[in-house]
Amino acid sequence: MRILLLGATGRVGKKILKQALSDQHEVTALVRSPEKVESPPSGLALLQGDACNAAHLQNALRGAEIIISCLGTDGGSVLTTYTPILIAAMQSQAVSRVVTIGTAGILQSREHPGLLRYEAPDSRRSSTRAAEEHRRSWELFEASGLEWTVVCPTYLPDGEPIGQYRFERDYLPDGGMSISVGDTAAFTYRTALENQDIGFRVGLAY
Repeated sequence: MRILLLGATGRVGKKILKQALSDQHEVTALVRSPEKVESPPSGLALLQGDACNAAHLQNALRGAEIIISCLGTDGGSVLTTYTPILIAAMQSQAVSRVVTIGTAGILQSREHPGLLRYEAPDSRRSSTRAAEEHRRSWELFEASGLEWTVVCPTYLPDGEPIGQYRFERDYLPDGGMSISVGDTAAFTYRTALENQDIGFRVGLAY
C-alpha cells in the first residue's frame, strides 16, 4: 500500500510511521522539519514541505492510495487551512480514502441530543477553539464525497498499545476517560488499511 502520512513527527504519527514501514508499505511523509525524523529508514520517502501549501501537498500526494493525517490544530488554523487543500488535491488525483485524527469534543453528546460534546453545558473545556477547528475540518470531509474517517480519541497520554480499547461510531464509549497514544495509532492504522468506519467519526477510549 502506498500511504501519504501527514503529521509524521507528532506523537501519534511517529507510531503509525513505524508500524507502516515495519509492514513494508511505501510511505511518503510530508514534514516541515525533516531533521525530526531520526535515521530515516528504507521505504520512506521524506519530503520537506507544508501541508497548508497546495503545491507541496499535490506533489506529496502523487501515487498515494490512502492518506493518514495526524495533524493537529498547532495552536492556530492549520486544520481549517489544510483540509480544503487536501480535499481538492485528492479529488484532482482520484484518491478517495483519508483517515484523520480529531478530538472527542466533536462527537455527539449522549446527555444533550443535537449537541456535540464540546457544545454541551457540562463540558469542562475552558476554550472551544481547538474543537471548533476540528469540527470545521470534519464538516468539510463530510461534504467532500471522499471515503473519510475521523478518529476521535479522548484524553491522550503517552503509552504503548495494549489492544484492549473500546470504540463507537459518532459517540465516545460510555465512561471512557483516556486512550494511549499507542492504541490511538494502532486503531487509526488498522481502520485506514482495512477500510473500516467510512463516513463516521469514531470515539476511542479504554
